[in-house]
Amino acid sequence: MSLAGQIAIVTGASRGIGRGIALQLGEAGATVYITGRKPEESLNSKVGLTGLEATAEEITKRGGKGIARFVDHQNMEEVKNFFDIIEKDHQGQLDILVNNAYQGVTKLYMVSIQAISENMGKPFYETDPYIWDTINNVGLRNHYFCTVYAARLMVPRNKGLIVNVSSGGGLRYLFNVAYGVGKQALDRLSADTAVELAKKNICVVSLWPGAVRTELADKKFKNPDGTPRAEIQKVAEVFANGETVEYPGRAVVSLASDPRKMNKTGRILITEDLGREYGFVDIDGLKPPNLRSVSFILKHLGWNTTASLVPNWVKLPGWLIWAGSSRL
Repeated sequence: MSLAGQIAIVTGASRGIGRGIALQLGEAGATVYITGRKPEESLNSKVGLTGLEATAEEITKRGGKGIARFVDHQNMEEVKNFFDIIEKDHQGQLDILVNNAYQGVTKLYMVSIQAISENMGKPFYETDPYIWDTINNVGLRNHYFCTVYAARLMVPRNKGLIVNVSSGGGLRYLFNVAYGVGKQALDRLSADTAVELAKKNICVVSLWPGAVRTELADKKFKNPDGTPRAEIQKVAEVFANGETVEYPGRAVVSLASDPRKMNKTGRILITEDLGREYGFVDIDGLKPPNLRSVSFILKHLGWNTTASLVPNWVKLPGWLIWAGSSRL
């Protein structure tokens, strides 16, 4: 699948899912702008993870063109200036936007980890209310701004793809109140902007990866020898058997290459569902579990013996999952 000649933006791409998506877009031949904060402001400088410029170089090595741009997605003036540069440098062309930047797990170490994992189990009324801004300023407000500026470039050309990287946290309670509210709002952002952009042939979707083996997940859930941490065994095993960071990237490339992608606009798409539909596997040759897989759900609940009796292809229909979360 070739995306040669296409211009893409992936926000928050110095590592994790954003990096994986950017690498796959580059491998497909796209020119990929990747954003992140300056090194002295990012987690990279604290724990020695792959930097934005190194990711851009890897994109170019894989056959695309990687362009790193330092953008603080808490600062909407910087965000606007970034899109102005895209418009100027490419005569208004923008084909793909992937909203992935997320402060809740990418801020400085002592803030980011506490923002989600170290506040798990604590009631919202006992948590510093500023956790809302930590999680949803970049992870929601910024996505709205980026979507506005991207749409202004895509609408005159009557085509485009906008992908909001979300999660099943928008379905029912997960981690904390601020996280779930933000993810459900992001899914609603995809659905509602899709309504207004449909007549302009611009596809907008939410993408739900499964458990992804990001650099932070490895640090959080694994022992130094690579085995799952005993005190959080259940969660650690889910991530140990999860997707690589590039599997969501293969999903985005397949969607961008699909001439019938408008049939999916406004929808929530699960990465493994797209893998099954488009026929791709992970970069390690494996097929990750599906969030709708009955065996995956049973394992997540700790019912390993029962889960082993259920084939991986047995999945809950989407309507049933939504019905189970409905408050009507």
